[in-house]
Amino acid sequence: MAKKQDSFYFDNFVACAEDSCRAAQMLKEALTDFHPDSVKDQLDRLHEVEHSADMKKHDMLDHLAKEFLPPIEREDIVSLSQNIDNITDKVEDVMLRVYMNNVQTIEPNALKMTDIIIGCCEAVKELLVEFRNFKRSKNIKQLVIRINDLEEEADKMFMESIRGLYTESEDPLRVIAWRDIFIYLERCADACEHAADVVESVIMKNS
Repeated sequence: MAKKQDSFYFDNFVACAEDSCRAAQMLKEALTDFHPDSVKDQLDRLHEVEHSADMKKHDMLDHLAKEFLPPIEREDIVSLSQNIDNITDKVEDVMLRVYMNNVQTIEPNALKMTDIIIGCCEAVKELLVEFRNFKRSKNIKQLVIRINDLEEEADKMFMESIRGLYTESEDPLRVIAWRDIFIYLERCADACEHAADVVESVIMKNS
């Protein structure tokens, strides 16, 4: 689909998705080798990735404002750009809650959910690589299904995690802190699914 002059948009989509993948990996590393006294520094480093993604989004919107005939409808470019950026924002939100809630130890299910989020982000990136040539791609449908399946897996892990907090913990502060964090972990998977939904919608409109 993409002509040479249109590659800016599709390259930007992929680059922003790569920032999401990078953020998710950084979150996993921070939670796996967890040191409470390092959380603020890790949050600052993750924010740098989030800021980089924001700058890419702004560059795209500036480019779009000057574009005479974009490759897909303007509102679709804006929507997809915002939804991809939202993935990185949600990943940062998780780390922000770990910091704000003064977490001292990591719940095992948080690591499992982070693995799911990494899988979601990687699948979104693969989907956006395919997106530039969606009329010829044979992989898009399976990638969308994969993202949907991972989001459902995250939902199930979220429910199990919240139930575990209420049935196993006698520490109300632990319940409050981790309920908040699990909510934001689940929102990361939701954000990936929303981005995939926008891609699917754009394809339907242009097929």
